[in-house]
Amino acid sequence: MASLSKPFNPNPAYSSSLPSLKPSSLRPKCLIGFGGRDGFGSGVAPSRLSLRTNSAFKYGSLIARCSLSGGNGSPVEKTTLHDLYEKQGQSPWYDNLCRPVTDLLPLIAKGVRGVTSNPAIFQKAISSSDAYNDQFRELVQAGKGTEDAYWELVVKDIQDACKLFEPIYDQTNGADGYVSVEVSPRLADDTEGTVEAAKWLHKIVDRPNVYIKIPATAECIPSIKKVISLGISVNVTLIFSLSRYEQVIDAYLDGLEASGLDDLSRVTSVASFFVSRVDTLIDKMLEKIGTPEALDLRGKAAVAQAALAYKLYQKKFSGPRWEALVKKGAKKQRLLWASTSVKNPAYPDTLYVDPLIGPDTVSTMPDQALEAFLSHGTVSRTIDLNTSQAEGIYSALEQLGINWSYVGTQLENEGVDSFKKSFDSLLVTLQDKASSLKLVSK
Repeated sequence: MASLSKPFNPNPAYSSSLPSLKPSSLRPKCLIGFGGRDGFGSGVAPSRLSLRTNSAFKYGSLIARCSLSGGNGSPVEKTTLHDLYEKQGQSPWYDNLCRPVTDLLPLIAKGVRGVTSNPAIFQKAISSSDAYNDQFRELVQAGKGTEDAYWELVVKDIQDACKLFEPIYDQTNGADGYVSVEVSPRLADDTEGTVEAAKWLHKIVDRPNVYIKIPATAECIPSIKKVISLGISVNVTLIFSLSRYEQVIDAYLDGLEASGLDDLSRVTSVASFFVSRVDTLIDKMLEKIGTPEALDLRGKAAVAQAALAYKLYQKKFSGPRWEALVKKGAKKQRLLWASTSVKNPAYPDTLYVDPLIGPDTVSTMPDQALEAFLSHGTVSRTIDLNTSQAEGIYSALEQLGINWSYVGTQLENEGVDSFKKSFDSLLVTLQDKASSLKLVSK
């Protein structure tokens, strides 16, 4: 299989480092608080499970103290993330993953309902942490090549995270609680290689709530249709334009129709539409134009295009064709807002979250955006509040000479290249680590 070494058989010792807990026992009653002098705060015995997040949020050291079902833990207070889902129908996900995956528990208690990952996230996690060393050492000692070892490290994290989110998946009947893992970025221009990689990852992870991420490149649009037709749920990533987004929707619908399944309820998908990177590129183009009209449009392109993507979503998931699939249990391919952290510090830190709230959507947030929204985000339906204004901004940018097709292609190429570099860099890091441990033959 292109860019993947021969499939490996997971070492049972690394199938999971988590306790063997049934989904029902993983539904914690949690008390979120701030660490006191003893590290546990007041009123909670140290015998409770206490977990700290690696990232320090502005409002203090976040601690989750959980007593499993049947315990006497106090219920967690509602947060803006809970309100986001319960009042507006948008699922907040976390755009990060590293070991120990139990660091996700406090975030789940805060309302996070899923996780996304990508090669850049794993590059940072594995290269900057010692948490992977023991497993990596045993894999190399067992004769695994560097790339095979990489995938075993990744698969373990994905499986363990899936276990944590399985209760949400069960409670929502498969509508939420997903963990995403991406095929090799080296396959972005390889249609058949992507299909084979998706099948392999789906089989090896072997969890009902895993999403296989496939980039929305022209070469991978047919891959998306094929993988969906095989009954594999997909997170389509790196979508930067309306035209490519419509192709992604059509690939999903084509795949459902080609599946031949009588029950489509367990085949789901999200379409990851990127936002902040759009402003990063278009702002530079507007500054080059330099007119007052151009400069006034800075920071507005991404949200405007996203609003039009939601309008397209509503159009495509209605009408006779869609209703015929609904009769077989089909679920909408939800829009997922990706790249939600603000790149320009002059902009509000919730710029790519607050204006993009709407039902049946997902917002995946890295630490910066998640922290900001938890602290001072506003929960209100905003995505279709003023679609006509979004259309006006989109058209005004075109009239200034902004070529949306060029923007989409440029950002897609940059995204694929960035992930390839992260992937290749991590493989070099792992090879160096193996050599330094003198575990590979010279």
